[in-house]
Amino acid sequence: MGPLKGLRILEFAGIGPGPFCGMVLADLGAEVLRIERRGGPKESAASAQADFVNRGRRSIALDLKSPEAIAAVLRLIEGADALIEGFRPGVMERLGLGPEPCLARNPRLVFGRMTGWGQEGPLAQSAGHDMNYIALTGALWSIGRPGERPVPPLNLVGDFGGGGMLLALGVVAALLHAKASGEGQVVDAAMVDGASLLMAPIYAMKARGRWRNERGTNMLDGAAPWYDTYECADGRWLSVGPIEPQFFALLCEKLGLDARDFPDRMEPAAWPALKERLAGIFRSRTRDDWAGLFAGTDACVAPILDMEEAPAHPHNVARGTFTLRDGVVQPSPAPRFSRTPGEIAGPPPLRGAHTEAVLREAGLGAGDIAALRAAGAID
Repeated sequence: MGPLKGLRILEFAGIGPGPFCGMVLADLGAEVLRIERRGGPKESAASAQADFVNRGRRSIALDLKSPEAIAAVLRLIEGADALIEGFRPGVMERLGLGPEPCLARNPRLVFGRMTGWGQEGPLAQSAGHDMNYIALTGALWSIGRPGERPVPPLNLVGDFGGGGMLLALGVVAALLHAKASGEGQVVDAAMVDGASLLMAPIYAMKARGRWRNERGTNMLDGAAPWYDTYECADGRWLSVGPIEPQFFALLCEKLGLDARDFPDRMEPAAWPALKERLAGIFRSRTRDDWAGLFAGTDACVAPILDMEEAPAHPHNVARGTFTLRDGVVQPSPAPRFSRTPGEIAGPPPLRGAHTEAVLREAGLGAGDIAALRAAGAID
């Protein structure tokens, strides 16, 4: 049903941003086939279903050290529109599956590559994780309280926003070019590049003199009293973000204050006193009391929900933001499309569950499959 219906994408199984990209593409209608390494401990169906980032795909398990398996992958590439891989630079080349042989088999192929540091540069061959990649972009430095250490924003900025999501965009853009020109190409998506791109608005503010380099001293990093979190009487928290004057006036009205008493609210020198005053007020009632008071207003106040509460919030329920599938609560496909809505095409597959069926669809006969099995290339 999704807008990418009809596209065939090979996903070389990995961790983090690669599977996330595969999930996004599958949710949007692409037929995504996970190529997994043969062997390893067997996973139960319950465990596989809980790993819903792998949802909506089929799985084929191959011994990628086997020449016979590599030949089978090249057969699959002949009928694919794109592939995505997340190995260190050079791994696919050593397997015999680098861009050159793959594009020789299929000149229209989009070859999507996901790494932390990129395909070249002094750090290209170095190990790393999300936190390391965003450390070099200014993003990690900028998140945290003044005088305290930087706070890792989970692994959302590098792995998923600057990594998997940017790879998905790059693959779709290259697919549009391939459709128009008949020419495939390589998409080099690096988390360090993507995280830097996500920081573009912050760097723009800095360039205009509206952002200080010191952590926790700026409008959007928790320094401003009207863009911060506040503890409530029950130990739970509110997000308070009325940046614009009309929204700040509504906040004050609900709190029994007069916005005209704070003519200097945009001045950093005035922030500590106002923040202390707001903190005292918010500590006087519970989080849900405040959430009820501000519900439906433009005061830009929302309760901070944990991962148990978020799927049950009335707004998320009304929009179907979360889905219960196979007994597992998980985020629904996004974004929304009016004509071609995305969907969860199926549960996460067990490793290699579709090996023989996929090989048959690729044109391999019973004898070919038996030969692969005899060579140890497949189970």
